Amino acid sequence: MRKAETLRCLMLAVFSVNLFMSAASSQSTSQEPRKFARAYQEFKTNYENELRRQGIVGSSFFLIQDNQVVAKEFYGLAHIEQQRAVDENTIYHWASITKTFTGIAIMQLRDRGLLKLDDPVIKYLPELKAVHNPYGDMGDITIRHLLTHSAGFRKPTWTWRDDDEDWQPFEPQRWEQLVAMMPYTQILFKPGSRYSYSNPGIIYLGRIIELLSKDDYEVYIDKNIFKPLEMHRSYFDATPYHLLRFRSHSYYVRAGKRTPGRFDADTGITVSNGGLNAPLPDMVKYANFLLGDLKKKALYDGVLKRSSLAEMWQPQLTSVRDFTQGWMNDDTAVGLAFFIDTIAEQRYVGHNGDQNGFKSFLSLCPDTRTASLLVFNTETRPTTNEPSSLHSPESKIARSVLRLFQSLHAR
Repeated sequence: MRKAETLRCLMLAVFSVNLFMSAASSQSTSQEPRKFARAYQEFKTNYENELRRQGIVGSSFFLIQDNQVVAKEFYGLAHIEQQRAVDENTIYHWASITKTFTGIAIMQLRDRGLLKLDDPVIKYLPELKAVHNPYGDMGDITIRHLLTHSAGFRKPTWTWRDDDEDWQPFEPQRWEQLVAMMPYTQILFKPGSRYSYSNPGIIYLGRIIELLSKDDYEVYIDKNIFKPLEMHRSYFDATPYHLLRFRSHSYYVRAGKRTPGRFDADTGITVSNGGLNAPLPDMVKYANFLLGDLKKKALYDGVLKRSSLAEMWQPQLTSVRDFTQGWMNDDTAVGLAFFIDTIAEQRYVGHNGDQNGFKSFLSLCPDTRTASLLVFNTETRPTTNEPSSLHSPESKIARSVLRLFQSLHAR
């Protein structure tokens, strides 16, 4: 009898512990979505208020976790004259996020045995021998240097255009125009010694892609990235006629005055540096490829194997306070065409874009399989690496996305 009583007490104790643990687990689980919901409501309120206060015409935002869109926002107009609202089909210009596609293309060619990252660039582009290099031989500059913005080339592509003259081309149209200026170009520091963001360096990578693949850059990316990932409404430069009704215009706001940018600007020979146009659903497909998905492993590995993507996300140099994902950090690192931040022991990978009135931000947290896409069709001030840039509304919103990532990490 005494044994039976003891057994009943023991069973009751075990049941009570299990009940308590289950209740605690349920409470924790129920609190996690609430934490994200609160963070998202705060983000949404600040997002809309900031856009309205600063006169930004249109914007979109997508948040992705485990290959699913968990939140999205559409704000304002894609085209003022047409009174066309921003929606899921709106096509934006993604500017320098194009550079990540260029980097992936180079890694594809590397994996196929067509080049090595430490090959001299002049092996493929002998025209660069004409550049003045006070630090040594032009043969010292490698493909890796171009991918990490450490070759010593200047930042702007074309320093001779007058932005106030609409008749001038938006960007140089032909390779020969760049070649003509090479004897008047100089290397600014010893290659590999430090980071300095360079648009020309990425254009040279685009030229290498064309020479090795025997395809135009746009055709190569379409064949080897867009088509496999089913990014069927993504393209470069001039918008196809059937997509014009979805294309966003762009705008500038300066001292409270709004002016339009060039519609459908042609990036010409600089396309590999910043020519990408795409709607958000297509960019979600790109972000999902970057995050990876076991159910699509064969497809994604056919574009670029995970080990090569991981290689691209390894820090090569400290970039020092660069607006890579809208977050200006002293220890931001540059990888191969991507930038890497470590915040609260969590690694983030991404790139931003800024051109012709558009601003865009791609951010990934690979370890938690989370990503965000944020884009504006209005620029309120140019992006610089000065602390004052942190106060632009676009940068404030981009920084607030980090809190959403952190709230999702706890789920």
